[in-house]
Amino acid sequence: MMSTTSMLAAKAYKYKAESLVKEYLLADSYVSYTAVLGGILMCKMAYDITSLISSLYYKGYGSLTKIQKLEWNNRGMSTVHAVFITVMSVYLVFFSNLFSDQLDGPVTFRSSNLSNFTLGVSVGYFMTDLAMILWAYPSLGGMEYVLHHMLSLISIVYAMYSGEGQLYTYMVLISETTTPGINLRWFLDTAGLKKSKAYLVNGVTMFVAWLVARIILFVYLFYHIYFHYDQMHTFSCILIFAVPTILLVMNTMWFAKILRGLKKTLAKRQ
Repeated sequence: MMSTTSMLAAKAYKYKAESLVKEYLLADSYVSYTAVLGGILMCKMAYDITSLISSLYYKGYGSLTKIQKLEWNNRGMSTVHAVFITVMSVYLVFFSNLFSDQLDGPVTFRSSNLSNFTLGVSVGYFMTDLAMILWAYPSLGGMEYVLHHMLSLISIVYAMYSGEGQLYTYMVLISETTTPGINLRWFLDTAGLKKSKAYLVNGVTMFVAWLVARIILFVYLFYHIYFHYDQMHTFSCILIFAVPTILLVMNTMWFAKILRGLKKTLAKRQ
């Protein structure tokens, strides 16, 4: 049994911890910094857990080269972020009332602690992934990946600290829904399962997901921007037009590669 003194001491420590979280870590002025740190820690945990689970349950993991293991774990990390940011983006855009037309005020200037925290976690991920890409360059991706991450970081950081254009930032981040499929395709290829049914199903699923999340959604994004760009500041307008345009061009180029790969796979199956 705990003594009365011990119980009081435990309650006092609990109160101090809760006060620290509320007054500093989750305070309006610190929530973004806390989120960025959380995003970096999430990446570290996802990387280590991917390595641990793979070494226990996939016999071929031990025979991978050092750079293959690095990319394997990196893709596990990016999958965790993709699931997190997709769920949060879909919730904030379509299910929360943050960007609802029923609220007063321009939709381009709406933000909340939750939306800022979510963007901060994503900033932590992109910082970590970009650092890994540059450190192992070009093993984890070429200049197009560096450009993609730099554009993403600039847009997300600005939206997080200014509170402007978060709706469009989250609409672009929904495109991360394709990342788990891309990573799964790489895992199957590396594991020597290119001829498996899972590889074919993955190719078809990724084709549909890419078309919806990275092509059609971007078209709707520009449609929405066209009717609301006059509500934003000049720098925001430049970002909101330039960044999605560059990403759409890159998405279209990658989509063409996916289409060619799918056709090639289907032809071999026939």
